Parts: sequence; structure tokens; C-alpha cells
Amino acid sequence: MNLHEYQSKFRFGEFGIPIPRGKVATTPKEAYEIAKELGGFVVIKSQVLVGGRGKAGGVKLAKSAEEARDLAAEILSKTIKGLPVRKVLVDPGVRFNQEIYLGITNDRAVGKPVMMASSEGGVEIEEIARTKPEAIVKEYIDPCFGLHAYQVNNIASGINLPYDHWKQFTQIAMALWQCYLASDAELAEINPLVITDEGQLLAIDGKMIIDDSALPRHPDLAEMRDIEDEPEAETRAREAGISYVKLDGQIGCMVNGAGLAMTTMDMTKLYGGDDIGPANFLDIGGGASPEKVAAALRIILSDPNVKSILINIFGGITRCDDVARGLLVAYEEVKPDVPMVIRLQGTNAKEGRQIIDEANIPNLVSASTLTEAAQKAVEAAKGAM
Repeated sequence: MNLHEYQSKFRFGEFGIPIPRGKVATTPKEAYEIAKELGGFVVIKSQVLVGGRGKAGGVKLAKSAEEARDLAAEILSKTIKGLPVRKVLVDPGVRFNQEIYLGITNDRAVGKPVMMASSEGGVEIEEIARTKPEAIVKEYIDPCFGLHAYQVNNIASGINLPYDHWKQFTQIAMALWQCYLASDAELAEINPLVITDEGQLLAIDGKMIIDDSALPRHPDLAEMRDIEDEPEAETRAREAGISYVKLDGQIGCMVNGAGLAMTTMDMTKLYGGDDIGPANFLDIGGGASPEKVAAALRIILSDPNVKSILINIFGGITRCDDVARGLLVAYEEVKPDVPMVIRLQGTNAKEGRQIIDEANIPNLVSASTLTEAAQKAVEAAKGAM
């Protein structure tokens, strides 16, 4: 779950990280009142869950409350990368002389969190990694022992941070680690962390991504989810208890089990080559009730790129014949207009395939192996293009 900038920074503030004490506005009048309260010199920042807001005109500097009102009106009328701007953050203006990147994320290859920093803040870390990887300093954090002061010192030295700022930098780095840990975050970054003209470190922008699986432990964070900035299909999938990620291919995949879903996606790409591939990752989890299958079908079919659907279900405790009956009920309810290939494996798989075949539905066929199912789905997608 992505947090807005203001949500991320307010969360940082709870852990003692110095942030500008701005406020959120949803109307130009509110922006005017906040700017007036802050002294007039403010930054108006669009709050949408995409990068590149500044380049899209979503971040503006105002020198008076009246100018803040006018700029807020302009920004609130914008759509940035397909997302309408519904709120802006009005932060006090800050004069600074240096920008630093500081962030923590998970390194899956190493199996540890990693703190990263760069003296070239204000630029997306991916761009720094691509064009100047030597500018990024990394310290891996043992999850059992946490972040140590010497590691922060290594980072401060590596980015050539003036020694006068090491003490405050250490406090901020330690607080960021505690925030990351306490929030079950996948990412917590400050970009930029600036050195102000007064010689203080200040986090003037921030970003957090929270692990969806951990949200039951954090109802306060779960309430921050902004579904208006979330694709509708993902919202519907979450409400139905379905794991769903949209991709760019043409074969809609419905599978029970994350590992089986990944294999199914790989097989569609193997036989589809450069032209045909998976349109989504979708895991309906344990069981395959008609209600959940129907919900999954609607989600898949909401993608106009889908030209065929591959359903790959392994029946363990759930019997394949029950799954087949549920699929037919869901089919009648949703009435998909694209070809569907169903592969059932496991308990009563033969009976399940027989039920599908005897239904004699023109655009619904069964397959006995994943190879056969993937090949049929690819051919069906090609025929519909």
C-alpha cells in the first residue's frame, strides 16, 4: 500500500524525524488560509500516488497567500499521469543548500533490509543507480540486531556529509529505521533530506510503501489507503480477497496458489513468444467458490487487452469436480465473451474435466496438462487479435 507524501512525512514526524509542519488542503480557499498561517512563503504540492509531479507542474512555490490560492486552484484542476489531483500539501518554504537521499528497502537477493544514501538527493534513486551507481552508499541491516551507529557513520562518511551534521543525521537514520520496522514497510525514503540555510537537516519529501500482508496489524495505517488513486480492478480484488496485479499481456490468468500462478504466467510467455503473454497475476487462494470465481472473472474481463482466459486450478482438499461446477455457475453469471481454457489437476480432476466437456459451451474448453492449456490459451488469444 502506497502512502501519500503528507501521510509518509507525518508518519516520519511521529518517530522524531524533522519535517516541515505543513497542512493538507482540498480547496484553493483552504490553501490560502494555510499559507496565510505559515507566513505566505509556501510550497504547493499535489498529492497523487505517482512520481514526476514536479515535471508535470504539480509542485509550485508561492510567495504569498494569494499566490498560494491561485496555484492551488491550478494544481487542483490537473490530472497527473491519469490521476486527478484532489488534495495538495501546503508546506512552509525552505531555503537549503544541499540535498541528500536516504532510504530503506528490502534487498530480496541478500535477504536483509538495506539503508541507502546518496549526496545527490532530489533525483529518483533508480536514475542515480542507472547513471552513477558509485554515488549510492549501502549498509545492510541485520534484522536480529538492527541498525548500528557505526553503519550510519559509514554512510555519512561515504556521502561526504560535513561532520557537523553527523549527530543529527544519525538520529534521523535511526528514527527512519524504527519507522520502517514499526510500520512493516517495504520502503521508507526521504528524498530529499536537505541541509537548510540554518544548518539543520529537514525531510522535505517522503515516501512509504506498506506491506499489504501486514495491514491487519496496523489498522491505523490501513485507514490511510486512498482507493481513488488505486486502479479499480485492484480495489475490487482486495475486497474479494483476491491477489491481483495487472500486466501488459493478452491472456487473463486465474490460478489458486502464488507459485502455480507464476508458473502459469511463465508458460503463457514461453508459448506466446514476443507477442503474447500474461495479462495479470491473479491468485484466488484456497478453494474456488462460484462467488470468488465470478469476482475473478469480472476483474480479468475489466482489462480490454484480455483476449483469452486460462484457468489453472489444483484441487487438493478442494475437489476438482466441485471446482468445475462452481466454474460453470460463475460462467453463467458473468457470461464472458472471450475464449476460456480450464486445466484442473488433483482430486477428481478427471471428473472435473468431464463436467467441463459435457457442458458443451463453445468458447469453454478443458486441458489435461498445463502445457496443453497454455498452448490452447495462446492460440485462442492469437485468433482473437
